[in-house]
Amino acid sequence: MSPELVIIYSLVNGGVYALLSVGFSLIFGVGRVLNLSHAGFLMLASYSMYFFTRQQGLGIIESIAITVPAITLLGLLIYKLLIDRIREHPTAVLLVTIALLLIFEQVLFMSFGGNPGSTDLFVPGYSVIFGIKVINQYLLILGVVAVAITVTQLLLTKTKLGITIRAVANDAEVANLMGISVSKTLLITTGIATALAAVAGVVMAPIWPLTPGMWGSPMLMMMVIVILGGLGSIKGSIIGAFIIGFIQILVVALLPGGGYLNLTFVLLAMVIVLIVRPEGLFGTVFEEEKL
Repeated sequence: MSPELVIIYSLVNGGVYALLSVGFSLIFGVGRVLNLSHAGFLMLASYSMYFFTRQQGLGIIESIAITVPAITLLGLLIYKLLIDRIREHPTAVLLVTIALLLIFEQVLFMSFGGNPGSTDLFVPGYSVIFGIKVINQYLLILGVVAVAITVTQLLLTKTKLGITIRAVANDAEVANLMGISVSKTLLITTGIATALAAVAGVVMAPIWPLTPGMWGSPMLMMMVIVILGGLGSIKGSIIGAFIIGFIQILVVALLPGGGYLNLTFVLLAMVIVLIVRPEGLFGTVFEEEKL
């Protein structure tokens, strides 16, 4: 694999991981909620595209217009009906969100079976860039990732809603005293995060094999990325995602059997970073309360 292709594939992988990890970091940074079911929304979005394009015969645009709002709404309902009630109990949140992942998997298995599936490429063919053939779907993914991350950053830094979200993230009690509805802010943040996961699932539906257990690898990578980048850090999630994406592709390209070894090197990179900087690249140290 040429160095140019390594860079392109790393950007594609890292971009998708960034969308997923930024959403997870948003939820944790604002509400201190470790929502492991977040990776399941990527899977549900991919299967939704498969269902509408392959089984119902809808066009790509129509399928996206249904999938992203529907998955976002599902994420909001799950948060409001389940997670919000127990968000002060981290262990309960972990157990419930893991249970949700397994429920998603079983529902998809009963609905679609266990055989791998995929959707058609949204943009078929390839383009030649600097003498290298690049699949157009990859270029689409890179464009969508760039737009989604830019819009999210502008939303958080340049809008009144962003100021509200950051105020709750910094100190929920003070924000509440200032008249900010913490519960409403957390719900909106969950909607934004779920939408990012849905977008990631949509653009990757033609690239990744769709199986009911496909949530496992994205969830593991998401956890590695947010720990490496620093829990709750948006910048850390973005940079960490591209670091992990690069390591994965580089191992596959350079080592025999790299497809089986890339997870080992990813985890090794995380361990090295945490030994040097336990709070992650851009995280902060959370001090325990003292009596």
